[in-house]
Amino acid sequence: MAVATVVAALAPGVPPVLAAAAPASDGDPVPALVTGGGTEAPQLVTGLSEPAPGEPAAAALAHLAAHPDRYRIDPGELAELATTEAPGGRRTVRFEQRHGGVPVLGGQYLVRLSGQGAGQKVESAGGRYFTALTAPTVATVPAEELRRSALDGLDDARDRAGADVEDLGPVVLPDGAGLLAERFVLHPASGRAREVFVDAATGAVVLAHDTRAPRPEPAAGESAATAATAPAEGLQPATGTAPEAHGRTVAVNLARRPDGGYQFTDLTRTSVISTYDAAGGDFLDYQRKMPAGAAPLSSATPAFPAAAGSSGATDAHVNAGIVHDFFRDRLGRNGLDGKGGAIVSVVNVTDLGTPFPNAFWDRTKMVYGNGPGRYPFPVALDVAAHEMTHGVVQNTANFFDLGQPGAMNEAVADYFGNAVEVTARGTAMDDPTAPLLGESLCPTGTPQACAERRLDDRRTTVADFLGTRHEIDAGGVHLNATIFGGALWDIRRALDPLTADRLVYRALADYLTPLDDFVAGRNAVLAAGRDLGLTKRQLRTVAAAFDAHGIKEGWQQRIGIDSRALLRDVTTGMAAPAAAHGRWVMRADGAAGVGLYAGALDGRGTPVRLSPEDGRSHSWADTDGTNAAWVAKGGSDPRAAQEVLTAPLSGTGPVRSVFRSTTEQVGAVRISGTDLAFTVSSDGRTVPHVSRDGGAPVALPLPEGHSATGLVLRDGLLGWVETWQEGERLVTVPTVHSLATGTVTARFPEHAPAGSGPSLATSLALAGGRLLWLDLPDDHAARGTIRSAAPDGSGIVDLLSADFPQAPRTGPLAASDQAVTFRYENEKKPAGGWTNAALPKLWQIPLAGGAPQRVSCDRGGQYEAAADEGTRVVWLDATAGTTDLVVRDRPAGRC
Repeated sequence: MAVATVVAALAPGVPPVLAAAAPASDGDPVPALVTGGGTEAPQLVTGLSEPAPGEPAAAALAHLAAHPDRYRIDPGELAELATTEAPGGRRTVRFEQRHGGVPVLGGQYLVRLSGQGAGQKVESAGGRYFTALTAPTVATVPAEELRRSALDGLDDARDRAGADVEDLGPVVLPDGAGLLAERFVLHPASGRAREVFVDAATGAVVLAHDTRAPRPEPAAGESAATAATAPAEGLQPATGTAPEAHGRTVAVNLARRPDGGYQFTDLTRTSVISTYDAAGGDFLDYQRKMPAGAAPLSSATPAFPAAAGSSGATDAHVNAGIVHDFFRDRLGRNGLDGKGGAIVSVVNVTDLGTPFPNAFWDRTKMVYGNGPGRYPFPVALDVAAHEMTHGVVQNTANFFDLGQPGAMNEAVADYFGNAVEVTARGTAMDDPTAPLLGESLCPTGTPQACAERRLDDRRTTVADFLGTRHEIDAGGVHLNATIFGGALWDIRRALDPLTADRLVYRALADYLTPLDDFVAGRNAVLAAGRDLGLTKRQLRTVAAAFDAHGIKEGWQQRIGIDSRALLRDVTTGMAAPAAAHGRWVMRADGAAGVGLYAGALDGRGTPVRLSPEDGRSHSWADTDGTNAAWVAKGGSDPRAAQEVLTAPLSGTGPVRSVFRSTTEQVGAVRISGTDLAFTVSSDGRTVPHVSRDGGAPVALPLPEGHSATGLVLRDGLLGWVETWQEGERLVTVPTVHSLATGTVTARFPEHAPAGSGPSLATSLALAGGRLLWLDLPDDHAARGTIRSAAPDGSGIVDLLSADFPQAPRTGPLAASDQAVTFRYENEKKPAGGWTNAALPKLWQIPLAGGAPQRVSCDRGGQYEAAADEGTRVVWLDATAGTTDLVVRDRPAGRC
């Protein structure tokens, strides 16, 4: 369940629709009511003027309780997060949804009030409140087992061994009926922090993605930044000079210490601003922490030496003050956290002693690297303001760092990064450098060539949205940012810049919530515009900017998709479809909650739930078109920790248990008629088991030290990849077993393509009386060869050479009696950056051999293919901003 592919699946993937209630006035583009997707609670209600006397939070709750038919909200499930004040006496109360006392991920509802005392009124309300939640609130898996499972979210064994595990506690993932998960942040010895959600009932990882490392809330009354680095006592305000990276000497605000020395601490603002020089220390030593003894950059005199400039410390310190003043003077915000919390920068970090070419906000402070071939990152005011804006976002909308919400996080940071810079530098909005981000970091070359991103790239949803899952750029948080950020920048160019800045900030602080998508962002900005008193003409200008970037209701349907959707918003990380004889089976979220469902590949009828509602994880199913078999794990009953189940696809027959174990790991379930096979792992070995005609499963004998993985089963033949160790080398051999005779019909010798070295066999399939597999070079660096052979080991042929430019690097293969489908994906980020063309794509070749063809011209990422009869293929497709289960009956050919 719950999130696992793209967070847009947690938030409603289909943009909200406008309701007929309380329509906006003629020509006014602001909706009066926006319904929420997948919930009875409205996402936005505007145009109110209803009395709400009393203390703001209590008045807001009373208002929601007084209108149950309008809001469908239980006020008892809301806990106050913050109450903020805006110019004009307006107040916004932000609540967090708690299901049985457990926070709901992204569940926030806001009520906006105006007036004072008895004259206080509610002007609008909205957010994300999930009305269908029935998930349990107490974990059934022990805490230590949840922690071990979280470590599985790291791919590298060395990272798992040395990772710091931060347990952020339980959370309900709000997909359908909800799922209780334990939320962890892993800090490996190398690389970015990784956020992992583990199903508290099964111990399965349901989502793992790179993150900015969210932290537990600090102590009451203490900001996150203050909790990390409070200034020392006894400091006195002072001024001095320091060189910038460009060599100019500038005035800086300092603090004088009791010992007479000076340090980079600015005590003149409502937020204490401090700057540290890591002096080449590793960035991981400063990520979400400070090394023991760390102190702001210091000098014996108020005239700081040249090192303050070459490290980037002076620029970081000065720019932090500029950003603070922009938000204070222009937008009325008291520091990044809104409470005057400390603002901390760390400069001159490295990556294991090499230049760290980046900058980031770690949820407590800014961390900056240097080069290579560039000025230190804090030299660019727009970069510094971008990172600091992430701190403002964290303490307002707090966008979830994945998919469209994550892209909006980057978009808002881009907007204010550039807005701060052009305002401070007096740059005109029509200056060609105004929309560029990071253009001042390069000592040579043009600003356009140096810029990291540009807000005038005119990208749109329909033409340019990159449809990827969380494996690449956390679902496109940077790749898709300028679609939304470009619309905001166009608004700043069309309106008075001050009005635009206040508009975007009002939407961020008073309307947006963690799981909002692009269309929700549009609605929030328009509603904030009405709050600010924008004219109808100005509101139409705002709407036109979003229109120009394709951010409007139903944009996903206008992309141009040649596949047919069977299920929208597939949200589980354990989802992989199986298909046979016109039917599909997959773990999904349906009308009966999260479970294993079956449906028709022609899209007719309603998917039928196959798995019982027993609190366990039911996933990784297989089907022969009549029945399904799968693995059930977890639950409160320890006797059923691992179980193989089977049931008819009609959903009306009994669910039958084939095998259960409390000590062994079960996987790779396969079904074909009355035959069923699966693997059982224990003591470092994985052994195939077979059940025939409903009989008890029998373990198949393997030579000592051998294991079997990647089972395939069809028409009385069982295939697997047999593995064993020969010295330091792992041997992998395709193997075929006849169920009728109980003997191995073929254990292929290693058969690498001519002229190449040893290879690895993987991704088996049985189809058309042939065994198929993918032969990969054992260095994992090159594309593989798709091979085919008779079940007795004869007639080995190459169906697809590794020389084909889109030959696969990994499996699985999906095969019917007519065709073989494979996926091509880049091993790493292409030199020119990620594009839709570079995302994973499905290809198909005839089983008898022939030219490969594209399965679909859908431009986004294509994953987890399953073959039906003929050339029909079903897969998970991320083109439309969510991950959908889709199907095509025949290949598209050339795209």
